[in-house]
Amino acid sequence: MKKQIKRKVLIVYPDFVENRSATKLKGSYSEGIASISAVLKQNGHDVSLFHMTEMVTKKDYIQKLKKEKPDIVAFSTWSSAYKHVKEMSIWTKEETGIFTVVGGYHATLCPEDVIGEPGIDAVCIGEGEFPLLNLCNRLDDKKKLLKTESFWFNIDGKITKNPVQPYISDLDELPMPDMELFDFDRFLSSKIKTAIVMVSRGCIFSCTYCANSQLRNVYPNPKGYARFKSPERAVTYLQDIIKRYPYIEYFNFMDSLLNMDREWFAKFIVLYTKKLSHIRFSCRLRLDFLDEETVKNLKAAGCYLVDVGIESGDPELRKKVLYRGMSDEVIEKSFSYFRKYKISTLTFNMVGLPYEDIHKTLKTVKLNARLKPNKIVVSIFYPFAHTRLKEIAQEAGFLPDDADYDSDLVCKQPQYPDKQIRYAQSYFKIYVRKFRIAYALPKFIGKPLEKWWSFCFTTRFKPFGLVVGIRKIYLRVWHGSKRILMTATPKLYIWLRNKSVKLKKKKND
Repeated sequence: MKKQIKRKVLIVYPDFVENRSATKLKGSYSEGIASISAVLKQNGHDVSLFHMTEMVTKKDYIQKLKKEKPDIVAFSTWSSAYKHVKEMSIWTKEETGIFTVVGGYHATLCPEDVIGEPGIDAVCIGEGEFPLLNLCNRLDDKKKLLKTESFWFNIDGKITKNPVQPYISDLDELPMPDMELFDFDRFLSSKIKTAIVMVSRGCIFSCTYCANSQLRNVYPNPKGYARFKSPERAVTYLQDIIKRYPYIEYFNFMDSLLNMDREWFAKFIVLYTKKLSHIRFSCRLRLDFLDEETVKNLKAAGCYLVDVGIESGDPELRKKVLYRGMSDEVIEKSFSYFRKYKISTLTFNMVGLPYEDIHKTLKTVKLNARLKPNKIVVSIFYPFAHTRLKEIAQEAGFLPDDADYDSDLVCKQPQYPDKQIRYAQSYFKIYVRKFRIAYALPKFIGKPLEKWWSFCFTTRFKPFGLVVGIRKIYLRVWHGSKRILMTATPKLYIWLRNKSVKLKKKKND
């Protein structure tokens, strides 16, 4: 029997965002990369990570390659960082000739765009654990290599396309993620005693702004794409994190929706309460899968914050454009449960959606005012590749042929000018507070106030550029100060965060 050759894999992870102001967001832990590393190491291979929180020079990149001496350079990339991956893959070939692989969301959704690029030998489509393991095992056998499932190859100018391997149906079969691949202690989240965790993959829903439905359709077995670790395995995984990093006091579940499998969720919450209720957590939930008893159990388990995608306060937009068929009544009832059991809430909202205008955005503002969330996130709609919402915008003619996809505002709509969209995003939270005041006052005062503020928000007669500019300066100072506080004095930040949550709860009550 031929002895298996030990391979060295260097995973290059460009984990940063650069906007026009050159603002960089620090990187964080990736469960997928940690899982790939665990599988490769379990099977005798060596793995190292180049975790890039900002773009490096060619000299520094090549120096890293020469130090690591890998057999394979595997890039994991989002669409936003792909331009840097193209550049680094060329550097790799020019200077070392090392075999290059590109994986991640961009490679999975846009393999045709990736495989033809100079410097890229192979593209991995879908989950990478076992496909990359097979590639490592076959690297010296070209005939077998070119038949590796889930890979497209570009060898000597010839492109070979293989079928995608079925996804891993039982997540319990995977080894514990290789968290030590990362410098976990240096993460911004770790400084505030929080671990980013995931106990599932995929999502059962097909919201138009999300690529989950496209991701599951790349597999030959799309049914059952949303999977969870068993409740027992999930809790063991979380306990392992606490053993490794005893300073952790919070979990932030980054699963698409922690409660999308209601039977699993009920079992998990019971087990979590028994084993880990001293570790408080935040998570994302689907509101039409909730009842009061579930929220009560969440509180008992240690849930302190729930993230909810509202996106739009206009029911017609939610149903026909976003494919989110929840009524205002369902949303408001769920938030009443969160307030009753003193669980903080965060809402995600979008402005500038296809077919939206300033009056429909006002409905989103007013819905948030009635919901009384503790935190609000407002983003401008961006047409991500391979999402149904991008297709909707294209079909409506809202995405010009010369669209600037490096801009934060790509969708151009005659009924919703750019200046109004930027204004709506900038002043969204301010008007939520105004309407909360109006709704709290007696009707003979509150109703006229509501009408006045509705007019102020929707009127076209204001210096949009000036008021948006003033707001931007304020937010830049505020968020910059917050980030400095988190980095320099994390204990003070945690104390202030807890104090703020308590004060907001009192106001809501």
